Amino acid sequence: MQLIGMMDSPYVRRVAISLAIYGIPYEHRPLSVFRHFDEFARINPAVKAPTLILDDGTMLVDSSLILDYLERQAAPERRLMPDDLAARAKALHLIGCALAACEKTMQRVYEDMLRPAEKRHEPWVERVQAQLRGAYDLLEAAVATHKGAGWLLGERMMQPDIAVAIAWRFTQYMLPNVVDPARYPALVAFSARAEATQVFVDTPLE
Repeated sequence: MQLIGMMDSPYVRRVAISLAIYGIPYEHRPLSVFRHFDEFARINPAVKAPTLILDDGTMLVDSSLILDYLERQAAPERRLMPDDLAARAKALHLIGCALAACEKTMQRVYEDMLRPAEKRHEPWVERVQAQLRGAYDLLEAAVATHKGAGWLLGERMMQPDIAVAIAWRFTQYMLPNVVDPARYPALVAFSARAEATQVFVDTPLE
């Protein structure tokens, strides 16, 4: 099994951390969709990260679809999504907000890095910024109201914990002066706690 993509992608990183928790071995091929476009295209012509190549050669793309497959491969005691319907709805809500934050972060990064300044449409940038803050406002409220010493769904780190922590770290890494940490103290503390765990340390954003 091969995981294709760079760990500076939150989508690649969430798959890599999940693979480690699942206990599923894999080979990591750190190819960038920008710097290694041609090499990546030879593996996946859509050049989408993450790409997961299964042992039988089947290619999977999109982190959520990859994780759906891996969840079914994992031993029951290592699975990262709850079976209970209400708990699953909470998990999907948190993951959805975290992925929305990642998406809006990427849109803002593309505006800053790829679009010429004279072609930038400021109302669009402001809209993306508002959506980014909106996603983090929802996550801040959810994390701040969480009670107890465990993770968001219980005593064990699960998929929403991974997604929320990775999203926050990614935004702060890519847009350090755009989303003010002072506005989100619960997320700052939550992300720091997750980043201090061994599985996050072993899978650094790079």
